[in-house]
Amino acid sequence: MLELIKNTRIDFMGKRNIAIAFSGIMLLAGFFAIFQIAIGKANLGIDFAGGTSVQLKFEKPVKVHDIRQALESGGIKDFDLQELAGDNKILIRAKNIEIQLGKVSEQITGVIREKYPENRFVVDSTTEIGPKVGGKLRADAGLAIIAATIGILVYIAIRFKFNFAVGATVATFHDVMAVLVIFFLLGKEINLILVTALLTIAGYSLTDTVVVFDRIRENLRVRLKDPVESVMNLSINEVLSRTLVTSLTVLISSAAMFFFGGEVIHDFSLAMILGVVVGTYSSIFVASPIVLLWGGNKQLLKK
Repeated sequence: MLELIKNTRIDFMGKRNIAIAFSGIMLLAGFFAIFQIAIGKANLGIDFAGGTSVQLKFEKPVKVHDIRQALESGGIKDFDLQELAGDNKILIRAKNIEIQLGKVSEQITGVIREKYPENRFVVDSTTEIGPKVGGKLRADAGLAIIAATIGILVYIAIRFKFNFAVGATVATFHDVMAVLVIFFLLGKEINLILVTALLTIAGYSLTDTVVVFDRIRENLRVRLKDPVESVMNLSINEVLSRTLVTSLTVLISSAAMFFFGGEVIHDFSLAMILGVVVGTYSSIFVASPIVLLWGGNKQLLKK
């Protein structure tokens, strides 16, 4: 119903070499980031590096900012805070610090008790993750992303053809790696929330790519004599407005979460913003050129 742009004739395929070179650099940087994460050199959350999670229930209302200042002044620096809905509850997640793992919760409760003697609290729960468990979670997260990528490859191969599957898989993997690289370079925490965002981005990128592929398939069926490159250019231009409107819609909702959703989902919403931008780029400049290069300048559909 809404067309931001109409009747475009942009030569997307003509710019494929520049796009492939840029994306290749991004993928190489992604592999470097994965290596750094695997050896524990990145800013890993307690899910992957190990740490302690303590949930406290206070008698009186308490501000997260005040708790943060109290913990920092007490010598605990590497932690996250989350205010839970109702009953004055606060969740504190501290990474492995220079304290014996079993003593971290005692250190946290001791600091808060000293800073707020008038506001009593009880410890609802305590969870401790050792380095070995964190390493196992890190490996499982990698396997989840690999499994999702293989699933995309199989799905697109069945729905379209194998060369389309290669293009969609490379584009999806490219989007995941790009967001991971940006988080790594920004020093953002790598945790299970980011993995959730990456899998969400993979699903979004695939959906956007399938829309482009559907139009390419439709046009190939009726333009059998036209070169594949020109058919792809025509198809991308025809769905360009739809792609931009969809991306803009998701971008607005992700930006709302980023600015107004609070600290808890800040990194998730940032990953989604980056994923939408990168996913839109890859659907146009990565997926289709890969299909063209894989299949060559010949007719890809005979039926």
